[in-house]
Amino acid sequence: MNIFRLAGDVSHLVAILILLMKMWNSRSCAGISGKSQVLFALVFTTRYLDLFTIHISAYNTIMKVVFLALSYATVYLIYMRFRNSYNSENDTFRVEFLLVPVIGLSFLENYAFTPLEILWTFSIFLESVAIMPQLFMITKTGEAESITTHYLFFLGLYRALYIANWVWRYHTEGFFDQIAVVSGVVQTIFYCDFFYLYFTRVLRGKGKMSLPMPV
Repeated sequence: MNIFRLAGDVSHLVAILILLMKMWNSRSCAGISGKSQVLFALVFTTRYLDLFTIHISAYNTIMKVVFLALSYATVYLIYMRFRNSYNSENDTFRVEFLLVPVIGLSFLENYAFTPLEILWTFSIFLESVAIMPQLFMITKTGEAESITTHYLFFLGLYRALYIANWVWRYHTEGFFDQIAVVSGVVQTIFYCDFFYLYFTRVLRGKGKMSLPMPV
Protein backbone atom coordinates (compact mmCIF):
# COMPACT_ATOMS: atom_id res chain seq x y z
CA MET A 1 0.00 0.00 0.00
CA ASN A 2 1.31 3.46 -0.89
CA ILE A 3 0.96 6.71 1.03
CA PHE A 4 -1.69 8.10 -1.33
CA ARG A 5 -4.00 5.11 -0.79
CA LEU A 6 -3.55 5.31 2.98
CA ALA A 7 -4.08 9.07 3.07
CA GLY A 8 -7.16 8.67 0.89
CA ASP A 9 -8.66 6.07 3.21
CA VAL A 10 -7.94 8.27 6.24
CA SER A 11 -9.55 11.29 4.54
CA HIS A 12 -12.61 9.19 3.71
CA LEU A 13 -12.87 8.00 7.30
CA VAL A 14 -12.41 11.53 8.67
CA ALA A 15 -15.19 12.80 6.39
CA ILE A 16 -17.68 10.26 7.70
CA LEU A 17 -16.66 10.82 11.33
CA ILE A 18 -17.06 14.59 10.91
CA LEU A 19 -20.60 14.04 9.65
CA LEU A 20 -21.49 11.65 12.46
CA MET A 21 -20.04 13.91 15.16
CA LYS A 22 -21.86 16.89 13.69
CA MET A 23 -25.19 15.11 13.96
CA TRP A 24 -24.50 13.60 17.38
CA ASN A 25 -23.22 16.81 19.01
CA SER A 26 -25.97 19.01 17.56
CA ARG A 27 -28.68 16.34 17.86
CA SER A 28 -29.68 17.37 14.35
CA CYS A 29 -29.20 16.28 10.76
CA ALA A 30 -30.30 19.62 9.29
CA GLY A 31 -28.51 20.40 6.03
CA ILE A 32 -27.50 16.80 5.38
CA SER A 33 -28.91 14.90 2.42
CA GLY A 34 -30.36 11.60 3.57
CA LYS A 35 -30.56 10.53 -0.07
CA SER A 36 -26.81 10.89 -0.54
CA GLN A 37 -26.16 8.88 2.62
CA VAL A 38 -28.50 6.10 1.48
CA LEU A 39 -26.65 5.99 -1.84
CA PHE A 40 -23.29 5.76 -0.05
CA ALA A 41 -24.63 2.93 2.12
CA LEU A 42 -25.72 1.18 -1.08
CA VAL A 43 -22.24 1.75 -2.52
CA PHE A 44 -20.54 0.02 0.40
CA THR A 45 -23.11 -2.78 0.53
CA THR A 46 -22.74 -3.75 -3.12
CA ARG A 47 -18.96 -3.30 -3.09
CA TYR A 48 -18.23 -5.38 -0.02
CA LEU A 49 -20.39 -8.43 -0.68
CA ASP A 50 -17.13 -10.37 -0.81
CA LEU A 51 -16.38 -9.50 2.81
CA PHE A 52 -16.69 -13.09 4.03
CA THR A 53 -15.44 -14.84 0.90
CA ILE A 54 -12.28 -12.97 -0.12
CA HIS A 55 -9.51 -12.05 2.30
CA ILE A 56 -6.90 -9.60 1.05
CA SER A 57 -5.49 -8.30 4.33
CA ALA A 58 -6.55 -7.51 7.88
CA TYR A 59 -6.46 -3.80 7.01
CA ASN A 60 -8.76 -4.33 4.03
CA THR A 61 -11.27 -6.38 6.03
CA ILE A 62 -11.32 -3.92 8.95
CA MET A 63 -11.86 -0.93 6.67
CA LYS A 64 -14.72 -2.72 4.89
CA VAL A 65 -16.46 -3.40 8.20
CA VAL A 66 -15.84 0.15 9.45
CA PHE A 67 -17.22 1.83 6.33
CA LEU A 68 -20.26 -0.44 6.26
CA ALA A 69 -21.01 0.18 9.94
CA LEU A 70 -20.52 3.95 9.75
CA SER A 71 -22.60 4.33 6.59
CA TYR A 72 -25.56 2.53 8.14
CA ALA A 73 -25.10 4.45 11.40
CA THR A 74 -25.34 7.68 9.40
CA VAL A 75 -28.55 6.55 7.70
CA TYR A 76 -29.98 5.49 11.06
CA LEU A 77 -29.29 8.88 12.65
CA ILE A 78 -30.89 10.76 9.75
CA TYR A 79 -34.02 8.69 9.28
CA MET A 80 -34.59 7.42 12.82
CA ARG A 81 -32.78 9.12 15.71
CA PHE A 82 -32.89 12.70 14.42
CA ARG A 83 -35.62 12.40 11.80
CA ASN A 84 -37.49 15.44 13.18
CA SER A 85 -34.65 17.69 12.01
CA TYR A 86 -34.28 16.13 8.56
CA ASN A 87 -34.87 18.71 5.80
CA SER A 88 -36.85 16.46 3.47
CA GLU A 89 -38.40 19.47 1.73
CA ASN A 90 -34.93 20.45 0.45
CA ASP A 91 -33.62 16.93 -0.17
CA THR A 92 -35.53 16.54 -3.41
CA PHE A 93 -32.96 15.28 -5.91
CA ARG A 94 -34.47 12.57 -8.15
CA VAL A 95 -32.13 9.67 -7.38
CA GLU A 96 -33.72 7.51 -10.07
CA PHE A 97 -31.93 9.77 -12.58
CA LEU A 98 -28.70 8.41 -11.11
CA LEU A 99 -29.68 4.81 -10.43
CA VAL A 100 -31.12 3.96 -13.85
CA PRO A 101 -28.06 4.95 -15.93
CA VAL A 102 -25.67 3.53 -13.32
CA ILE A 103 -27.45 0.16 -13.40
CA GLY A 104 -27.38 0.19 -17.19
CA LEU A 105 -23.67 1.03 -17.33
CA SER A 106 -22.90 -1.70 -14.81
CA PHE A 107 -24.31 -4.32 -17.17
CA LEU A 108 -22.60 -2.83 -20.22
CA GLU A 109 -19.16 -1.97 -18.78
CA ASN A 110 -17.67 -4.56 -16.44
CA TYR A 111 -14.71 -6.91 -16.25
CA ALA A 112 -16.77 -10.09 -15.94
CA PHE A 113 -20.46 -10.72 -16.41
CA THR A 114 -20.99 -12.23 -12.96
CA PRO A 115 -23.28 -10.99 -10.13
CA LEU A 116 -20.45 -9.91 -7.81
CA GLU A 117 -18.51 -8.19 -10.58
CA ILE A 118 -21.59 -6.34 -11.86
CA LEU A 119 -22.44 -5.21 -8.34
CA TRP A 120 -18.84 -4.09 -7.76
CA THR A 121 -18.97 -2.09 -10.99
CA PHE A 122 -22.35 -0.65 -9.93
CA SER A 123 -20.79 0.52 -6.65
CA ILE A 124 -17.92 2.25 -8.45
CA PHE A 125 -20.23 4.09 -10.86
CA LEU A 126 -22.70 4.97 -8.11
CA GLU A 127 -20.03 6.38 -5.82
CA SER A 128 -19.02 8.85 -8.51
CA VAL A 129 -22.47 10.48 -8.41
CA ALA A 130 -23.75 9.68 -4.90
CA ILE A 131 -22.80 13.14 -3.62
CA MET A 132 -25.04 14.90 -6.13
CA PRO A 133 -28.15 15.00 -3.88
CA GLN A 134 -26.04 16.72 -1.19
CA LEU A 135 -24.61 19.27 -3.62
CA PHE A 136 -28.10 19.84 -5.04
CA MET A 137 -29.43 20.41 -1.52
CA ILE A 138 -26.74 23.00 -0.80
CA THR A 139 -27.46 24.76 -4.07
CA LYS A 140 -31.18 24.76 -3.34
CA THR A 141 -30.85 26.23 0.16
CA GLY A 142 -28.08 28.61 -0.88
CA GLU A 143 -25.76 27.86 2.05
CA ALA A 144 -24.11 25.15 4.09
CA GLU A 145 -22.81 25.03 7.65
CA SER A 146 -19.02 24.99 7.91
CA ILE A 147 -19.01 21.53 9.48
CA THR A 148 -20.93 20.14 6.49
CA THR A 149 -18.46 21.76 4.12
CA HIS A 150 -15.56 20.22 6.07
CA TYR A 151 -17.21 16.84 5.49
CA LEU A 152 -17.46 17.52 1.75
CA PHE A 153 -13.87 18.77 1.62
CA PHE A 154 -12.45 15.58 3.13
CA LEU A 155 -14.70 13.49 0.90
CA GLY A 156 -13.38 15.31 -2.17
CA LEU A 157 -9.82 15.07 -0.86
CA TYR A 158 -10.26 11.30 -0.57
CA ARG A 159 -11.09 11.05 -4.26
CA ALA A 160 -8.24 13.37 -5.28
CA LEU A 161 -5.77 11.27 -3.26
CA TYR A 162 -7.08 8.11 -4.91
CA ILE A 163 -6.31 9.61 -8.31
CA ALA A 164 -2.74 10.12 -7.08
CA ASN A 165 -2.80 6.51 -5.87
CA TRP A 166 -3.79 5.28 -9.32
CA VAL A 167 -1.07 7.37 -10.99
CA TRP A 168 1.48 5.97 -8.53
CA ARG A 169 0.35 2.38 -9.10
CA TYR A 170 0.44 2.81 -12.87
CA HIS A 171 4.04 4.03 -12.76
CA THR A 172 5.26 1.53 -10.15
CA GLU A 173 3.14 -1.57 -10.88
CA GLY A 174 1.78 -1.02 -14.37
CA PHE A 175 -1.70 -1.32 -12.82
CA PHE A 176 -4.60 0.53 -14.45
CA ASP A 177 -8.28 0.10 -13.55
CA GLN A 178 -10.18 1.98 -16.24
CA ILE A 179 -13.57 1.79 -14.53
CA ALA A 180 -12.29 3.03 -11.18
CA VAL A 181 -10.10 5.76 -12.68
CA VAL A 182 -12.74 7.23 -14.97
CA SER A 183 -15.38 7.15 -12.22
CA GLY A 184 -12.96 8.73 -9.74
CA VAL A 185 -12.09 11.54 -12.13
CA VAL A 186 -15.79 12.23 -12.78
CA GLN A 187 -16.46 12.35 -9.04
CA THR A 188 -13.54 14.71 -8.42
CA ILE A 189 -14.81 17.06 -11.14
CA PHE A 190 -18.09 17.40 -9.22
CA TYR A 191 -16.09 18.81 -6.30
CA CYS A 192 -14.12 21.43 -8.26
CA ASP A 193 -16.51 24.35 -7.72
CA PHE A 194 -16.97 23.31 -4.10
CA PHE A 195 -13.20 23.28 -3.49
CA TYR A 196 -12.96 26.83 -4.82
CA LEU A 197 -15.76 28.05 -2.56
CA TYR A 198 -14.34 26.12 0.39
CA PHE A 199 -10.91 27.77 0.14
CA THR A 200 -12.21 31.26 -0.66
CA ARG A 201 -15.08 31.41 1.83
CA VAL A 202 -15.09 28.74 4.52
CA LEU A 203 -11.41 28.94 5.40
CA ARG A 204 -11.76 32.69 5.83
CA GLY A 205 -13.71 32.02 8.98
CA LYS A 206 -17.33 32.34 7.88
CA GLY A 207 -19.79 30.20 9.85
CA LYS A 208 -21.59 29.14 6.72
CA MET A 209 -20.73 28.88 3.06
CA SER A 210 -23.18 30.92 1.00
CA LEU A 211 -23.77 29.99 -2.61
CA PRO A 212 -25.25 31.97 -5.48
CA MET A 213 -28.95 31.17 -5.60
CA PRO A 214 -30.14 29.63 -8.89
CA VAL A 215 -32.04 31.99 -11.14
